[in-house]
Amino acid sequence: MSRSESDLVDAIRHELAALIPERRCCQRIELAALADPGRRENIGAVRTIHLLTTRLDEEAHEVAGASAAARSLASARTAATPDAGQHCRRAYLRGRLLARGSLSLAAGRAHLELVLLPAEARFVATILRRESLSAIQRERRGRTVFVWKGEEAVLHLLRSLGGGAALSALEARGVGRQMRNSLNRVVNADTANLRRTIDAGLRQATAARRLLKAGAIDEGEAVGRVAIARIGEPDASLSELAEATGLSRSSVQRALAAIEAAARVLKEETLR
Repeated sequence: MSRSESDLVDAIRHELAALIPERRCCQRIELAALADPGRRENIGAVRTIHLLTTRLDEEAHEVAGASAAARSLASARTAATPDAGQHCRRAYLRGRLLARGSLSLAAGRAHLELVLLPAEARFVATILRRESLSAIQRERRGRTVFVWKGEEAVLHLLRSLGGGAALSALEARGVGRQMRNSLNRVVNADTANLRRTIDAGLRQATAARRLLKAGAIDEGEAVGRVAIARIGEPDASLSELAEATGLSRSSVQRALAAIEAAARVLKEETLR
């Protein structure tokens, strides 16, 4: 990722880490979900652990080893029960994403992963289903990986967990890219149309010269007037040729088609 992309990821993470739930049940479940961060060092998550521990008046918790994994598993089990509130489910997901989630914005694409042990992942699948936060589920080296691809899916997930201003920056980044892509498509289409128009004009001018040289058309007739006008202005539009010849646009179009057809016949006869 570029520096700006890395800074935006950090801003999103710190924004989520700064959200301290009001309910004590949510505080407990998010604190447990923040345990077992694996090998990741997350300053934002450490800060949240400290704030939650202070709110709950608990002693400092160790967040490594088997006890941490057990606490994370227990929090998943609690959040997945039918009677768990949405606030608790989302507090668990927020804590787990802060502890074990990874967000990438490289190459203009948003990609978020949450890597868990299979035992915990079974409960997470239930939580995500109840929250309508669908994810791609994969197995990788004995771990279960939940994947969200694309800005729309990532924004929906993070907004549901309380993200705000930093996500607006991510959304604006996507809108800007879409506008640039749309502008490029318009420019490319206009360029292609212009190229086709110029190619057709040069082709018609060549055909008109061939016919006039062979004496195959009368310069005084409509087709002849269009032929002369086209030779003089190969890049002129149909409307411009119509104005120059005093004919209707449709008459000019028919005359040019007749010129090209007659030139093809003349060429075939010459080759015989």
